[in-house]
Order: sequence, then structure tokens, then C-alpha cells
Amino acid sequence: MLAEQRQCLHCGKPIQGRLDKKFCDDSCRNTYNNSQNAISTNLIRNINHALKKNRNILESCIPTGEVLAKVPKEKLQTKGFSFRYYTHTYQNKKGNLYHYCYDYGYLELDNDWFLVVKGKES
Repeated sequence: MLAEQRQCLHCGKPIQGRLDKKFCDDSCRNTYNNSQNAISTNLIRNINHALKKNRNILESCIPTGEVLAKVPKEKLQTKGFSFRYYTHTYQNKKGNLYHYCYDYGYLELDNDWFLVVKGKES
């Protein structure tokens, strides 16, 4: 009785060993699994990068020792701020909606101005 020749899912080389083995070695297994996860991993990595960049831009807008600042939209855009990405929102009692990038947030004001705030640490 001839055993069916199994092949590595990554490189196609013949596999020897256990019947449930799918890869010829650890390198092929790691490469295969990394390639399967690459799309979602890259998406998450890119979003996290944008969030961190937004946070750093907001932080740079507030003078040292202060907790808030008023900045024009153009300044944020010039620095590369992306309004598409934020971690959470907060609506105060007055109904104002703040968008946060981790611990720094912004509130849209009139005439393309924004109030940038440093959130209270929990």
C-alpha cells in the first residue's frame, strides 16, 4: 500500500514525518502564516501609525505647561493630521463633541478653528 505523498503548503517540497504535518520546516510554516496574516496586520499597523501621528500633532499644538490651545485647521493639515482617524469621542454636558487620539482631543469651532485639549489622565 503506497502512502500519499504530502507536500509543504508553502514551498511544495515533500513532507516526511507525522501524518498531520503541513510544512516541511519551521521557516516555511512561519512564512506561510505571516503571508496569510499580512493584509490584516498591515491594515492595523497603518491605522495605528495614523493614530500615533495624529496624537503627536495634537500634542505639539499645545504649549508646554498648558492643557489646551486654539489652532486653525490649516495648521493641523499642514502637519499631516488626518481627521479620519481617532480613538474615541466624548460629548460634554453642553453637547460639544470632542474627538480624541488617545489622550489628546480636539473640538471643531467656527471658521475652521479647533480647540485642542489634553485629556485628564485616569
